[in-house]
Amino acid sequence: MKKLLVFILFVFQHTFSQNIGLYSQFNGRYDFTFVGNTLNPVENSFQTFPASVLTTSNATLTLNSGDVIESAYLYWAGCGTGDFGVKLNGTDITATRTFSNTLVQGQTFNYFSAFADVTPQIQATGNGVYTFSDLDVSSFLPLHSQNSTNFAGWALIIVFKNPVLPLNQLNIYDGMQVVSALQNNLNVTLNALNVIDNLDAKIGFLAWEGDSGLAVNETLRINGNIISNPPLNPANNAFNGTNSVTNSNTLYNMDLDIYNIQNNINVGDTSALIQLTSGQDYVMVNAIVTKLNSQLPDARITFTAPDLSCNVRELTLNYTVTNFNSTADLPANTPITFYADGVVIGSTFTQNSIPIGGFENGTIIVTIPASIPLQFNLMAQVDDIGNGTGIINEISESNNSFTLPILLLASPNFNQPEDLVSCNLGLTRAKFDFSSYANSIKIETNDLVAFYESENDAIAEINQIANTTNFEAVTTPKTIWVRIENTDGCFSITSFLLKSRNCEIIVYNAVSPNNDGLNDTFFIDGLRNIYVNFSLEVYNRWGRLIWTGNNNKPDWDGKAENSVGDSDSPGGTYYYILYLNDPKYPDPMNGYLYLKR
Repeated sequence: MKKLLVFILFVFQHTFSQNIGLYSQFNGRYDFTFVGNTLNPVENSFQTFPASVLTTSNATLTLNSGDVIESAYLYWAGCGTGDFGVKLNGTDITATRTFSNTLVQGQTFNYFSAFADVTPQIQATGNGVYTFSDLDVSSFLPLHSQNSTNFAGWALIIVFKNPVLPLNQLNIYDGMQVVSALQNNLNVTLNALNVIDNLDAKIGFLAWEGDSGLAVNETLRINGNIISNPPLNPANNAFNGTNSVTNSNTLYNMDLDIYNIQNNINVGDTSALIQLTSGQDYVMVNAIVTKLNSQLPDARITFTAPDLSCNVRELTLNYTVTNFNSTADLPANTPITFYADGVVIGSTFTQNSIPIGGFENGTIIVTIPASIPLQFNLMAQVDDIGNGTGIINEISESNNSFTLPILLLASPNFNQPEDLVSCNLGLTRAKFDFSSYANSIKIETNDLVAFYESENDAIAEINQIANTTNFEAVTTPKTIWVRIENTDGCFSITSFLLKSRNCEIIVYNAVSPNNDGLNDTFFIDGLRNIYVNFSLEVYNRWGRLIWTGNNNKPDWDGKAENSVGDSDSPGGTYYYILYLNDPKYPDPMNGYLYLKR
């Protein structure tokens, strides 16, 4: 007999995945069965020493006509730290998920389980004999046989569909949880149930290391009610090395048991409490399968990323409502609501009843409020009246939404350029340098900045100004248009003015009218064509006005006006008064000039 545990026992799980939880769900005309076998030649409580465990065993899959395999999951387990490469019908199988726990009882005893999805292989093979091989736990037998916890085995959970089956919800839960003498209560809550009718409801267990010879307070309850299947599974010895599919009681140290629970679960239940007790045995529950009658739709929604245009907040959304994983039609007028960062932006309804496995496409135009930033989360939620509340009873209420991150396209922000002012070169002509504006205008480093002489050119990106360091404006004020374009291809248009101002004049106050081309007249640079209303007076040393001029007369050449006889003024110092007649220079300018003969 297995030794009664007398030392302090500590069982722990290496990863969070050890807790039994929902792995897969099937909704429709589905059912399940178990296939598997032990590798123990005898129950380990009655073994002789030295202990031995086989490396190969067979089991037969027998499905009815019309049953079509949907999924097949292979589990294998044993004592020790694990062998995760095995064979099924000669095909190499590598574990994709693993489970483990450890018993510390003076010495450390390790146990493991492994998982692989073998659906394609089982679908291709179908009914027949399956040979499991190459699982080797021999190096752990000397230690584990001391505690009578040496074992190994394998099992297939087969999910199949058949059009004659009722509409069911089938859930597969797995993990690795333990019930034992010092951890003699195990509670497992099975969530994600949806019970519409409990007719022919059933539950299956894949468990390891149970012994038929240990029946000390070993019970299995669902929702507080003890379940059993005597004589194969008595109420006081639930895990006793049996296979209720084949009605075998020689599945040493493992259990593949299926129970009818239609009187232990109620219509409307969304969860079930599984409770296991043991006063002496060490049992590891690896997988639980439930099959419940369910006739409900399962609405889901997706939409494609909308086409985006610059500065457009009106989006056309093409969406699809599906009813794939369901057991009933989704009724017409199921509400749909769209959200931008949690703000309702639109709503609609399904137009038709969507059958099991069917879908419906739709289109809606929504406007994103200005209060929503350019980057936001766009969410569609089906079976939502606009406040997160649904009106349809579904298989799952947690899969009704679909979200995509959206980044709206917008023209780039920029710094408004200041107007430029340069000296009037005549008739408002001026030259300008605005080459530094390319960097000062843009805010984002990667934006492109270009300059144009018209707004139409800026929009069309033609006739770009190439010379921005010495640009000549023939007349001023002149508008320069700026195009700022970001990496999304969106652009902004702005402008600034080129202005001219009348700058200070330069007086060349030496006159030598000898026709040598140098200072032949009284020249004032920056005067004509700039201060077009000027007037100029020249006086001799005695204060007599000898010449007046304006923009309509040539420069003074040393001759006196209204003179009698020779009009050439003698060499010497003269005095001038210049009236610019400009608001910026209201006072006359004066000074001396020298006439050389």
